[in-house]
Order: sequence, then C-alpha cells, then structure tokens
Amino acid sequence: MSVSSTARLRALLAAPDMLVAPGAYDGITARLIAQAGFPAVYMTGAGTAATNGYPDYGLITMSEMVDNAARIVRSVDLPVIADADTGYGNELNVYRTVQEHERAGTAGIHIEDQVAPKKCGHLDDKVLVPVDEFVAKIRAAVSARRDPDFLIIARTDARAPLGFDEAVRRSNAALVAGADMAFLEAPQTLEEMAAVPKLVHGPCLLNVVRGGKSPEIRMDDAQAMGYRLAIVPGMLFQAVVGVCDQMLAALKTNKVHPVMPGDATVREVFARMGSAEWDVIRTKFRDTELASAAE
Repeated sequence: MSVSSTARLRALLAAPDMLVAPGAYDGITARLIAQAGFPAVYMTGAGTAATNGYPDYGLITMSEMVDNAARIVRSVDLPVIADADTGYGNELNVYRTVQEHERAGTAGIHIEDQVAPKKCGHLDDKVLVPVDEFVAKIRAAVSARRDPDFLIIARTDARAPLGFDEAVRRSNAALVAGADMAFLEAPQTLEEMAAVPKLVHGPCLLNVVRGGKSPEIRMDDAQAMGYRLAIVPGMLFQAVVGVCDQMLAALKTNKVHPVMPGDATVREVFARMGSAEWDVIRTKFRDTELASAAE
C-alpha cells in the first residue's frame, strides 16, 4: 500500500534535518526540483501569479492556484506544499480552499492574515485583518480537512506593520487554534530570525527570499536555530527571468541562436520531462501478431 503524500510530508518534518522545499511554479520546475534530489516541492504563489502575467498582488483566484497545484502534483511523486494566500475570503472560502487542495492532492497549504487583495510578504504597506478573524480562518481550515495529515500552516505578515511581538502573538494564537506550523513572515534581523523558534510554541517555517526584508542565511544555520521547514520560493522563478533576458538579448544582438546554459538537445530536454515513460506506453498496447498479419 502506497504512503500518502501528506503522510510522507509529516515524516519529513519529523526527521532530524530541517526540510528544504524549493519553489516551483509549473511542471518543469517541479520536475527539476525532484531530479535535483529535494524531497518536497513548494508551489510559489508569486511564481504562479507570474506565469499568468501578474505581480504577486493577490490577483490570482483560488481556482487558478489550485489548478496550478494540481499540475505540479501530477508532475512529481513528491509532497507539494502550496501558497493559499488569504484563503480567498472569509471562513467559508477558506473551508472550500482546503477541500479543493485536498482533492488536488496537495500535501499542505499556508494561509495568511493580510486583507484581500494581499501583497508579497517582502513588499511594503501590507494591511492585516484583525487577529480574531485570522484565528477564525485557521479554525475553519482545520475543520475542513478530511485527511488529518494534511498540513495547515498559519502565516502572519504582522512583523512589518505591527511589530515583531505582535507577529509572535499571532503565530501562537494560530497554533492554539489548531495550525500545525507557524510561518512568521519576514523577520528583519538575524536576531529576530533566531528568536522565532524560541518564542513560537510549535514548528516554524522560514521563508528564504534573496533580496527581501530578511537577511541571508545558510540552511544549516536556520536548522540550528530550530526551524523545521525552509521554503525557497523565488529562486527558480527569478533565475529564469535572468536567463531569458540574457538569451533574448544575445539573439537580438547576434542574430543567431545563442548557446544555452547546459546546451541540452531537444531529445535530452524531453527526457527530463519523462519521454522514456511515454515511449513505452506508445507501443505497449499494440497487438504485434495482428499487426504482422496485416502487413
């Protein structure tokens, strides 16, 4: 009997080492994460918005986010943790959001305390809902799940607008309401980063964003601080933008197809996407004897 993705995620989080989940925004990046040997995938909301041509301003709907999560789940045999933004409304919307993610095969989601439409956690001028509204959403999320292993992560963006102490208070309130993990977004110093797992009374997630409001940190240092999960949402999305800019500039300037990083052939790229598996299916159902007789 196969082990569910939710149970596998729980086991990874219970292991001695902190779990690192790079961010994917589509099936390609999810497959690359799996092939690189990472044991879990994080579906980045910012990357999902970008694939639809939008900034991370809360412009993507629940169904669009769930559809993308389902595509990523189908692409890899790894647990997928997804950004569920604010839950897309009140407790009713949060309840349905959890139901839809469970149907899609997502192993866990995080829900935050910003007003809708939200903003990227590392931008300025974020506005939050009252703490009792946030806690009610977490209760609704916990009540909605049918798989007890489905991970509910409570994210607070309170650090910037309301201060570090309020962010800790909201994290703990969400854990009391039944959240499985706390996600205190964007601590602004290494001292704050180190304090989070000490002051928050439950497992903690660290969002690793290069060029954001938090200082850079090594993964082993984050683990030593006590974090159980680190997501790296923007790494592949931002890298792709930079590589595409370079390739397009080279094509425009040199008038010849530029040499790409890795310089893989078309066949090699398709192989990374599972072409060998589909090649087997292409012919395995044919009746070779009838085919020979017809010839």
